[in-house]
Formats: sequence, structure tokens, C-alpha cells
Amino acid sequence: MPSLKELSKKEELISRGHRLCPGCGAGIIVRQVLLATDVPVVAGCATGCLEVATTIYPYTAWKIPWIHSAFENVAATISGVETAYRALKKKGKIDKDIRFIAFGGDGGTYDIGIQSLSGAIERGHRMLYICYDNEAYMNTGIQRSSASPMGCHTTTTPPGKAIPQGKSENRKDLTQIIAAHHIPYVAQACPAFHMDLIRKVQKALSVDGPSFINILSPCPRGWRYPANKTIEIAKLAVLTGFWPLYEVENGKYRITYKPRKRRPLREFLEAQGRFKHLLREENKQFLERLEREVEEREREIFAKAGEQI
Repeated sequence: MPSLKELSKKEELISRGHRLCPGCGAGIIVRQVLLATDVPVVAGCATGCLEVATTIYPYTAWKIPWIHSAFENVAATISGVETAYRALKKKGKIDKDIRFIAFGGDGGTYDIGIQSLSGAIERGHRMLYICYDNEAYMNTGIQRSSASPMGCHTTTTPPGKAIPQGKSENRKDLTQIIAAHHIPYVAQACPAFHMDLIRKVQKALSVDGPSFINILSPCPRGWRYPANKTIEIAKLAVLTGFWPLYEVENGKYRITYKPRKRRPLREFLEAQGRFKHLLREENKQFLERLEREVEEREREIFAKAGEQI
């Protein structure tokens, strides 16, 4: 595992000056992911915030071979590239050791890309899929996705008389869905815990088969907080149990960060405008329901790792 000093000397593989919003979690995540690589990499990117803002024609922020796919099929695209690489390597036309990474947002991963992702990992392609999870369709107007947490305000779940709590449904637990495919490596990470994230990427790239990391990606525009608070809010997500940090390596669960003292979920919610309505007295029941849901899910993950929260 490289030290911070060693990482600071590595070449940045995504350039400055891209057009992601100030404070965007996705840009921070990509930077950390690419810092973790020690061999040549090829990246695929689904349509979304990351693709749109880093490759506005005729410019690109990527310093590695990169391919854009449709919203729904980056896993299929990068699995095809990986297959071509194996064929060319078998014929002796390529002798380099290359890794393949697919990036997709929650809309292109939890929702319209889940079939493509499930198929690619079931086929066993050696590729790492990174989901930068900002919990809504941010690129097209902050509409709810199945990653959006219960109780949040999106443009398609605005709190009001009809739905005072905002989004009514629980969020999909995609990390657990991918773990159920029994692939070599699955993890959850957070950019506020960068060494944990980098270590997980290195593990994922080292396995001979498919791997998946779900990374929380705070969004100042969609979550409604000041752009300079991204890392602070990402850290609160972990400390309150909203986003547990864990890995599943060959079926074995391990908690990779356990807060010394669990902070109240309310601290995470209060920092974001998308949950402002939940803090009103008339919505107390919905807030309590969300708190129970978060605690129950965290408890389940810890139990699978043989630990208690």
C-alpha cells in the first residue's frame, strides 16, 4: 500500500480543468481510483455527469485510453474490450499487462445498466466496475433513481401534500445484489476515507475476475449543500451508519472502518437541503422510519462480518 507521500508523486491520470461542478464527488473519486493503479488501464464511461463534463468535444480530461458508451451498457462495452485484449494477447500481438475499469453513475448502474452489469460479471470478465453513487439522475435534472434514499427531495419526488416525506421507497442495496453474484471482490467505499478507497481499488484490480466497488459520490447541486462541504458530508455518511465501509472477498465479509462512536443520522441529514422537510415536526414519523431503516441495514452488514455496531 503506497503512502500519501508516494501517492503525491504519482502522475495524475485525469487532468485539471474538467467541467464537473465545484465539489463534485465523481471527480474526486476518479482521481483516487486512478492513483491506485500501478499498471496501464483502459476506462469505459457510461453517459452521465462524469462523461459529459470530462469530454466536451474537442477536449478530454482523461490521460488514459478511454471509451464512451451509452447510458445503459458500459459494462458490456468494457467487457468486449477486455475480451479483445485477451484474444490479442493470446495471438502475441499485445504483451502488456492491462487492466479495465468501467465507470457508471447510479442511474446507469442501479437502474438501466444493471442487466448489462449482471451479465458481464456473470460471464467472468476481468474488469473493475466503479459506481459513483450520487443517488439521483443528476445529469438530467436531479430525478429520483433506485439509489435515492427514502425521504429525499428530488425533482420527481418533491415533498408536498401528496407525499410529505419526499421519496417513499427504500433505496436499492446494489452492493448486496452484486455480492450475491459470488464474484471475487465487492466493496463499498467513500472518498472521505481515501486510503481505504485506494486499497480497495488495488485489491479489486489484483483479482483474476470481475470486481465491483460502490462509492458514495456527494453532489452539491442535488444534495443541496455548499460545494466546500463534500468531504465533510461524505465522512458523516460513514460515521452515522448511512454508508458502511466494508468488503466481500471471496464471500467473506469484513468491516474496513468501524466508527468509535456512531453519530446520530440527523447530523448527516441536517447538512443537506434535500432532507430539510424531514426535520419538521409533522414529518417526525418519516424521520424515525428512515433512522430505523439505516440502523437495520448497517446491523445486517456488521452481522455478516461477525461484528456488532
